[in-house]
Order: sequence, then C-alpha cells, then structure tokens
Amino acid sequence: MSRNIGIPNVNPPKMRAEDCDDEFCPFHGTTRIRGKITKGVVVSKRTHNTVIIRFDYVQFIKKYQRYERRNSRLACHLPTCLEDEIEVGDMVLVGESRKISKTKAFIVLDKTKKPGEE
Repeated sequence: MSRNIGIPNVNPPKMRAEDCDDEFCPFHGTTRIRGKITKGVVVSKRTHNTVIIRFDYVQFIKKYQRYERRNSRLACHLPTCLEDEIEVGDMVLVGESRKISKTKAFIVLDKTKKPGEE
C-alpha cells in the first residue's frame, strides 16, 4: 500500500509496497517531505540510490543591470521503486526531507518529462 505524501500532481509509483524495501522512500517508507519542491535535470546516476540533478536559475547583477544564467547541482536520494524509470537527461521533481547523508537532503518524487519534449 502506497501512502499519499500530500503534494499535488505527484502519484505514487506503480511498484508494490512489498517490493520497495527502501526506508527513505516517501511512498513506502517513513521519510516525510517538507520544505522546498524543486525541478531539475538528472546529470549523473553513477552512485547507488543517488542521482545528481542540475537546476538553472537567473541572478540579477546590480552593477550592470543585467541577468546572468547560473546553475546549481544537488545530490538527491533515488528510491528503489523509481530506479528503473529515471535515466540521465530526465526532468525530475524533488522534495526536501531531513538529512539522509552528508550531502543528501532531497528525495526524487516523480519524473516529469525530458527537456524539449512536448
């Protein structure tokens, strides 16, 4: 049985709860999602149960009265029930949780769509 994590337009994965033994999974485990919800592109999937996402933003430079594009990278936990769905280049939705490890405080919630895909 999957639980509703309380975030609009985020549906639990199709995997059965018995098959997902990840304690940090927000759908089948005990971890709660609170704080920021962010979208980003998966740039690396090399580490076990971890993905690196990149999100782009614009920063206003006061001196030149212009904007510049910047990006930042986040290490996010990838639950076992979403491992097969998510590949490098996918756009994903991540939510903030408590610290899972030294660098991970976000969990992948859903795959949205690839950039440039309609």
